[in-house]
Amino acid sequence: MRKALVVGVNHYDHIGSLHGCVRDAYGVESMLNRDSDGSVNFSVKLMTSRASGDDVPRDELRAAIQELFEGDSEVALLYFAGHGYIEAAGGYLCPSDTKSGDDGISLSDVMVWANQSAAKNKIIILDSCHSGAAGKNAMTPMTELADGVTILTASTAEQYADEVNGEGVFTTLLIDALSGSAANLVGDVTPGSIYAHIDQSLGPWGQRPVFKTNVKRFVSLRKVEPPLELSDLRRIAEFFPVPGHEYQLDPSYEPRRTSEEVASTDYIAPDPGHNAIFAILQKYNRVNLVVPVDAPHMWDAAVESKTCKLTALGEHYRRLVAGDMI
Repeated sequence: MRKALVVGVNHYDHIGSLHGCVRDAYGVESMLNRDSDGSVNFSVKLMTSRASGDDVPRDELRAAIQELFEGDSEVALLYFAGHGYIEAAGGYLCPSDTKSGDDGISLSDVMVWANQSAAKNKIIILDSCHSGAAGKNAMTPMTELADGVTILTASTAEQYADEVNGEGVFTTLLIDALSGSAANLVGDVTPGSIYAHIDQSLGPWGQRPVFKTNVKRFVSLRKVEPPLELSDLRRIAEFFPVPGHEYQLDPSYEPRRTSEEVASTDYIAPDPGHNAIFAILQKYNRVNLVVPVDAPHMWDAAVESKTCKLTALGEHYRRLVAGDMI
């Protein structure tokens, strides 16, 4: 019950053709089809236009978008890469047979279909010029989004969407995010984390992505292998039972010792149980959940009998685990 319509239009009959949109569409399709472990994710319908005779005409694209938002699926996702057009009345997605731009698919129509859809989550991702006009009423500056609607676009209503080396800059970052760069510690890639990844990567001077949403909670668009085993992550509330708690370490937690340390009269032998805990704490440290206190590294904290504590991110996950939300 997760379906996606992925559209990439390179060839245009009457206006200048593009180069990387079809490749981008195939890249997005490959990310959405399956999770990283091979599990089925989205059922994807792919529409592409590479050359004359291989068109995505207006009537077919319009019908496909309407069909996408029909029914009560868990997620209905639209991805479009191609020309976009804007005028005073609003923005448009341009199919292969567009002549003037305003004879394309009106973004206001797309928003009506999404807003009226019974799907629980409606997600619109647009890599086209002026795509930031989506969800904006042409008569007022207000954004109109029904419950469960999320929009992520390559640029603002006033900007063009760039291509570099035959690939859309926005979609390259989108695919990177879906592949795992924007995953959280349980392996979920959400629209919000995708936007954060793209927003940070594009910087303040070039094209600016637009993110609009009206949801109570983010849906996962793809599952990837988490950087921590869930069984290890769930122990964070065991090691840090209350906010502000510091976990006491000592040399028995560190299995690696120098010959000088072993020969020392105050040598404390490694403890296998402590070593197993310390290995988990070191994993926490690598993903910024835990930091040593008054020591440069976790190794130093152990051999010097210092403590370690949660970061702000670590406290966030501690609360989730303590609340049985992970």
